Amino acid sequence: MSNQWPKWVRDDGSVVSCTEKVKVMTENFDEIKQIAQDAFEDGLLMEVSEAQMRQALHDLVDQLVNPYFKL
Repeated sequence: MSNQWPKWVRDDGSVVSCTEKVKVMTENFDEIKQIAQDAFEDGLLMEVSEAQMRQALHDLVDQLVNPYFKL
């Protein structure tokens, strides 16, 4: 399952072009997408509202913490 993910850029707008870094990002996002899809389908099978499942997944992303926050 491969997707066309965005070009990854740094905070300064320059493109992350290292092949290995891009490969890792692609693998990570492919995996996240599959896990989210599985959770979404499980919720639907358990008769959870589709709108609520989508909102819960959005909320999950909004709760992610940047451990590398720069002051």
